[in-house]
Amino acid sequence: DVQLQASGGGLVQAGGSLRLSCAASGFTFDDYAIGWFRQAPGKEREGISCISNRDGSRNVADSVKGRFTISSDYRKNTVYLQMNSLKPEDTAVYYCAAEWGACPLIRPSRDYWGQGTLVTVSS
Repeated sequence: DVQLQASGGGLVQAGGSLRLSCAASGFTFDDYAIGWFRQAPGKEREGISCISNRDGSRNVADSVKGRFTISSDYRKNTVYLQMNSLKPEDTAVYYCAAEWGACPLIRPSRDYWGQGTLVTVSS
């Protein structure tokens, strides 16, 4: 079965850092792109960053550029999102998703979404 397990969220003060992890299983990690999305209360889901294990492509949203860094560990089938200089507006539930091929993710199927991890940034 396909599984994407997001973890690492928590409560942090503004200016602090967190590292989110997305552990993947049930599919060929090397052929897929993994992306991070977030959704704040009352707002639409936003694509944050993506990395493709297949072709090395990656992208990052302007809203987090220079603060968030995505990376992939092939040995652990895990993608990380290092979040630095966090702001209260970064508060959201963060999800990881996977799709075959390159970045950006177009429309990952329902089975290829993780359960989400809550990030709360206090001012």
